[in-house]
Amino acid sequence: MDTTIKITYFTQEDWPTISSIYKEGIDTGIATFETQIPTWETWDVSHIKSCRIKAISKNTIAGWAALSPTSKREVYKGVAEVSIYITSKYRGLGIGKLLLYKLIEESEKGGFSTLQAGIFRNNKASIDLHKSLGFREIGYREKVAKLNNVWYDNILLERRSKIII
Repeated sequence: MDTTIKITYFTQEDWPTISSIYKEGIDTGIATFETQIPTWETWDVSHIKSCRIKAISKNTIAGWAALSPTSKREVYKGVAEVSIYITSKYRGLGIGKLLLYKLIEESEKGGFSTLQAGIFRNNKASIDLHKSLGFREIGYREKVAKLNNVWYDNILLERRSKIII
């Protein structure tokens, strides 16, 4: 497999592939509480336009990452929530780390001081990935949501920028 990975921005034209990778995440049962892929229009208005990136390997989108605001209130404008998804064929190859690293850089360019992530307790790979890039566990929400008749805990992580304070 080609180890050359290009990280670049994605647009609406990429949505069919981006959304299919998102669907793979939904299908794992431990990546999101979403159960259906939103339309591009719905997804677009809920994510920060300057922080949407994709990883490309051999002209194939291998994964993506994006930020969404945690609140519409002005006092929280420097705080965003991380979404990151890697297609199954490319998991375990370090692409998630490349994407998250670049997303952190892009967030700081955009003035974000705090990134947050809420991750299923049993999604150890995602928790470890976030911790490897400076996220720290700040708590958990016990049985916060029920998916397929199972209650799940959500581990809360955050990363505070050392550049934007």
